[in-house]
Amino acid sequence: MDVVITTLAERPELAGPLRRMPAGWPEFVQHDPVNRDLFALLATTFPEFTLVATDPGGQVAARAHSVPFALAAPGRATLPDGGWAQVMTWAFADELGAAPARGEAAGPDAAGLAAAADTVSAIEVAVRPDLRGAGLSGAMLRAMRENAAPRGLVAPVRPTGKHLEPATPMAEYAFRTRGDGLPADPWLRTHVRAGGVIESIAPASMTVAGSLARWRSWTGLPFDADGWVEVPGALVPVRCAVAHDHAVYVEPNVWIRHPAG
Repeated sequence: MDVVITTLAERPELAGPLRRMPAGWPEFVQHDPVNRDLFALLATTFPEFTLVATDPGGQVAARAHSVPFALAAPGRATLPDGGWAQVMTWAFADELGAAPARGEAAGPDAAGLAAAADTVSAIEVAVRPDLRGAGLSGAMLRAMRENAAPRGLVAPVRPTGKHLEPATPMAEYAFRTRGDGLPADPWLRTHVRAGGVIESIAPASMTVAGSLARWRSWTGLPFDADGWVEVPGALVPVRCAVAHDHAVYVEPNVWIRHPAG
């Protein structure tokens, strides 16, 4: 499908349609604290790193959010186990000149971290529901890579097929390959075909905790027994503790690094 891909900085009038485009994420995912508090601020804080695709009629067809951050800042250096949530926290901390990570004191040059951003992380690629399967995800990924140059793009990837195997450890699933050597998972395969390399697992990329009443409202499941609960759309099971009226989901993602330039 022919689309025009621009940054939101170039097309600020698309901010509303971009925000309203349905992404199809499971309801419970939206209650990760970082998602809840920061995701809605991505477009206004990082418009140069927010991509929007429009169809021939001028309607929003897809969006891609990414964030710049200083991976070389003190206390960082490697892609974090906290994955998606941690890198988004770093990016906003850098932009605001705050402490670079949880538990770290703000240094004298904290305000310069935004200018020192040396890496860009993908945060989301979403395609309008009626256009899925038309290759737009790959097109948005390529555009995001180009937009990230020369810093280079990393991505805490949520494999699209993992929810079908919630009991399989991510470290096993992520490195499963087909006969041609490419990843078995479609979204991981798209990244690798584009030049990305699987670098590591982010075991705690997103965390959703809530009362059992909240989990019932999010999922329609009873949550009435202790133990692991398989939830549609979840990449791993949710841990339920009835006596404590509490359930927790800790989602692993896969870190992929794309070359700079």
